[in-house]
Amino acid sequence: MDITLAEIAVKHPSASRVFHRHGLDFCCHGNRGLDEACAERGLSFIDVLIEIGEEEREREQPTRWEHRTIPELIDHIVSYYHRRLRDELPQLIAMAARVERVHAEKASCPRGLCDHLQVMQTAVLDHLAKEETILFPMLLAGRGPVAGRPIQVMEMEHQDHAENLRHVRTITSNLVVPPEACATWKALYLRLDAFEAEFMDHIHLENNILFRRALCQ
Repeated sequence: MDITLAEIAVKHPSASRVFHRHGLDFCCHGNRGLDEACAERGLSFIDVLIEIGEEEREREQPTRWEHRTIPELIDHIVSYYHRRLRDELPQLIAMAARVERVHAEKASCPRGLCDHLQVMQTAVLDHLAKEETILFPMLLAGRGPVAGRPIQVMEMEHQDHAENLRHVRTITSNLVVPPEACATWKALYLRLDAFEAEFMDHIHLENNILFRRALCQ
């Protein structure tokens, strides 16, 4: 099958939920074929396609952003995804600090999570500032075809963000809640999972829709 994860996620927005459930990276490594990616994870690509179809039938469909204008895309990215990142990361850091402090003696404690999230926050805030002050104004001015280098830098930083998300799963044993976890610990892992899914949707929207459109302005 030649169709890639990114192409499927663009044409069928609900596919992102299915890909996230199965650990299929459709944002930074979305140029891989579905069959290859599924084989690597021990999945049947036919079963994944069926699951995507079921997801589309059972849920309200997300906005088809590939049909929206560049100004609409940028406004949505900044007003929703950028705002959410700025709001959520400090809260996740505070929750991680509390869990590590209260449960420091437990073997399952996610040691280093708070520090890692702080590193992520610094990198993310720097990234958002560069998009909002340099790249996005270029795209809004219709200069997308000459924005190849800034876009390449942003895509490289997206790779770094994806690696940081993977490290969160390493620290937290793949976000599996241990039996001794308190309510805050459980809530933290749930929010980290939702944070990861939303961040991947954000990166997908930029890499596979906004940037591709801008380069062809």
